[in-house]
Amino acid sequence: MKEAMAGFNRQFFLYLAWLVSTVATLGSLYFSEIRGFIPCELCWYQRILMYPLALILGIGTFQNDSSVKKFVLPMAIIGWFISFYHYLIQKVPSFAEIKPCVNGVPCNAQYINWLGFVTIPFLALTAFTLIIVSMVLIKTQNTKKGI
Repeated sequence: MKEAMAGFNRQFFLYLAWLVSTVATLGSLYFSEIRGFIPCELCWYQRILMYPLALILGIGTFQNDSSVKKFVLPMAIIGWFISFYHYLIQKVPSFAEIKPCVNGVPCNAQYINWLGFVTIPFLALTAFTLIIVSMVLIKTQNTKKGI
């Protein structure tokens, strides 16, 4: 019974991470293709890391293969740091001076600013955080089982 519950938890966290990555991917496409927001340089780096996660996690979810965490976790951590840095550039003026985006849209531009703090990099940061937490919880479940 305990092993069945651990398997359910692994499957649930895989599914949750896949759902988050898919919503993040579709959300970024909505902002650029429907709303017409042009992504800045850091947005492109975040997309480069998020889009494959939707595919990798989708395959892992539907094949019930939690070993994808070894590919997903490093990509999500790198994406988290880029999103965090991007958010700091938007919200802390002195960070924008460190490395200004010189091509196209400036990285400190805020297309959305819901509730005074929710910007597109914040949404990506939240998605990467949820994916990281899900992968860590899968790893915890595997450790308890002895995998």
